[in-house]
Amino acid sequence: MTQDVEMKELPAPSNSVTSTTPSTLQHLKEIASLIESSAYAREVRRIVRAIRLTMILRRKLKATVLSGFLNYALNPGSEVHTRLSSYLPKEDEHDMEVDTATSATQTPAKHPLPELEIYCYLLVLIFLIDQKKYNEAKACSAASIARLKNLNRRTIDVLASRLYSYYSLSYELTGDLAEIRGNLLALHRIATLRHDELGQETLLNLLLRNYLHYNLYDQAEKLRSKAPRFEAHSNQQFCRYLFYLGKIRTIQLEYTDAKESLLQAARKAPVSALGFRVQCNKWAVIVRLLLGEIPERTVFMQKGMEKALRPYFELTNAVRIGDLELFKSVAEKFSTTFSSDRTHNLIVRLRHNVIRTGLRNISISYSRISLADVAQKLRLDSANPVADAESIVSKAIRDGAIDATLDHANGWMVSKETGDIYSTNEPQFAFNSRIAFCLNMHNDAVRALRFPPNSHKEKESAEKRRERQQQEQELAKHIAEEDDDEF
Repeated sequence: MTQDVEMKELPAPSNSVTSTTPSTLQHLKEIASLIESSAYAREVRRIVRAIRLTMILRRKLKATVLSGFLNYALNPGSEVHTRLSSYLPKEDEHDMEVDTATSATQTPAKHPLPELEIYCYLLVLIFLIDQKKYNEAKACSAASIARLKNLNRRTIDVLASRLYSYYSLSYELTGDLAEIRGNLLALHRIATLRHDELGQETLLNLLLRNYLHYNLYDQAEKLRSKAPRFEAHSNQQFCRYLFYLGKIRTIQLEYTDAKESLLQAARKAPVSALGFRVQCNKWAVIVRLLLGEIPERTVFMQKGMEKALRPYFELTNAVRIGDLELFKSVAEKFSTTFSSDRTHNLIVRLRHNVIRTGLRNISISYSRISLADVAQKLRLDSANPVADAESIVSKAIRDGAIDATLDHANGWMVSKETGDIYSTNEPQFAFNSRIAFCLNMHNDAVRALRFPPNSHKEKESAEKRRERQQQEQELAKHIAEEDDDEF
């Protein structure tokens, strides 16, 4: 009984369990077979699924695994194999022997498909970026783009769109984004001629990002206005396009369109894209403040965004109160954050809104007040604050921000009595904006519906038609018999 209690046979089952779990290399081989089948069947959906499975394995990629997969998918000794292997770092010899032993059981393809070749480029490029080897990533991405220019296959379009994104990212991480602008324009022209709509969508966003990175908003708008538009194929690319469009509209002082684009981008973005949604909300808050609106507190209390939106919450509070000193202190306190978010120039524009808000509060509180007191309450720090206050008040009256009159002789601002807001068109405008929002959401939901392909073209066969007619005759006969029974 003592020998049974010792249980000396326990380690064996544990080894068998670990051996049955598939390795990362085995998963990559399954993805390669999926890409091969989709290439032969010309089904793009399988390519999309293969990329999705690859993103799941992204954190498990190692140099030894990638070298083993390259030996499996490509011909060892070929030009592509040699080039991609040179980008991978040399690992431990023991690990290399294990991987080559596993890959030796599979014979490599004599003539690898172009889809598999591009997929190998994509794998190596993702690995180099994750390992922060940006110079090698630049070389690998440039070689992959040169190879892509010679391929015109619809099954490569999805893989090519991912390669375009990482191509731009590798140059952005090294600070050389301006070098590839001409190449991106050439790729966009090629994608347009090949009717690669997903590639056009991706490259247009990359070009907009390239222009906005260097504050070239006029060139970005010219490209956007002249680029061909079509129905969005990727939700992620459409969200990016809306975000860039919102930034362009904001700089061009078209705040209403910018607000709509930014809020739509934040709504359509996936929940996992937290950083993207934070950026959309930052710009949307600034745009709403420039429009004279005060965002709700719930905007700043969204899950995972409280810390990132804290500077904008304090800025909103300063604008809401109309305190110019508090606004200046918040702008100086978070100046580094605003500069990194590239919203510092927009915050400078908010100074006029802060003054106008404070002036509105003063006009509501006082029926008559001197311009010297207005300058003191607004805390104007100019050489002649009374003259500045007079010009600010006159401009606010002319723009309709306050309902008051200006007495130049006595130096007073006389506020008129506030009337009933329901006697104005304000409620009508509010209801109109809500109805327009609901209608746009309904139209987006209808456009997002998916139907089986060619369902309206499928005709009923003769056998099904006879069967349907027979069922209808039997049903009519049954109803007639029931009617006879009733009489």
